Formats: sequence, structure tokens, C-alpha cells
Amino acid sequence: MAEHSCGKCRFRARYDTNPRSLLGRLWRWHAGWCPGWRKYMTSLPAEQRIELARKYDMKKYL
Repeated sequence: MAEHSCGKCRFRARYDTNPRSLLGRLWRWHAGWCPGWRKYMTSLPAEQRIELARKYDMKKYL
């Protein structure tokens, strides 16, 4: 199985640095429906998944 690059995504890093930037907002919008992000989130251990879901306010992963 291919390794997910979501953990080291540059757009995600932009969001972490400045959520109001254009690329940061684009990543957040994209992460809401991206099938790769969904697979990445469901592949994480429960504690880590919940931590990221809270950090990015993604209620469907809680």
C-alpha cells in the first residue's frame, strides 16, 4: 500500500503556520472532501486521529 503524504503536506504546513493564508484556506477546504485525507485519517490510531480532528475542527473524525 502506498504511504500517505498527508502527514508532511506543504499545504497543511501552510495552514498550521497561517490558517488565514490563501493556501491554508485552500488546504482546509480540500481536506473536507479529499479521499486521500479520509484514508489517512482512518489509518491513524484513535488517539492521534482524535487529536488531529480537534486541531482542525473536523467533527466527522471524532
